[in-house]
Amino acid sequence: MKKLLAEVLGTFTLVFAGTGAIVANGVSGGAVTHVGIALTFGLVVMALIYTYGDVSGAHLNPAVTVAFAVAGRFGWREVPGYVLAQVLGALAASGMLKVLFPEQANLGATLPSGSVEQSFWLEVILTAILMMTVLSVSTGAKEKGVTAAIAIGGVVGLEALFAGPICGASMNPARSLGPALMSGQTQHLWEYLVATTLGAVLAVPLFFATRPRPST
Repeated sequence: MKKLLAEVLGTFTLVFAGTGAIVANGVSGGAVTHVGIALTFGLVVMALIYTYGDVSGAHLNPAVTVAFAVAGRFGWREVPGYVLAQVLGALAASGMLKVLFPEQANLGATLPSGSVEQSFWLEVILTAILMMTVLSVSTGAKEKGVTAAIAIGGVVGLEALFAGPICGASMNPARSLGPALMSGQTQHLWEYLVATTLGAVLAVPLFFATRPRPST
């Protein structure tokens, strides 16, 4: 239960801070800036790995949890509980932002600025890069330590910085699900759920292609 609570609280904080930066940017007339939004996502991920990495592994992302299971680092029986906890955290965060900023239409929902195909494949690639980083710096299914926090938070910030204006740089089904459901902006939700999960799963064979699998 402590692991699941950590995933709820961690995902709540991630979505509240990250999409909250988007909402605050809209309310303030652009005071946060796109760079500020990207930094917010990167820094909050970094902080949460320090906070919850030794409790739940700080997955905070259903795609990461599924990919850890595919890689044999996490038990499949634990996947449903983690995913449910992450979704609950994201929904709670977006619900809180809706209460605080009722005038905001999309609550930081991820929406493609170009074609659906362009954003779909961008999300696949972005999430694969993120997951390969996660697998490289984590121990088992736990993201913990100075190296993990800086590397993973840095990749999240980097990818949000250059791809955010095009596809939203979700890399996380829960991050897209919360704002979409709470704002009613669900027309493109499927692509973010599918693309991010696909990218994370594809990262597993790519990761093992560059290094031998551990002996069992």
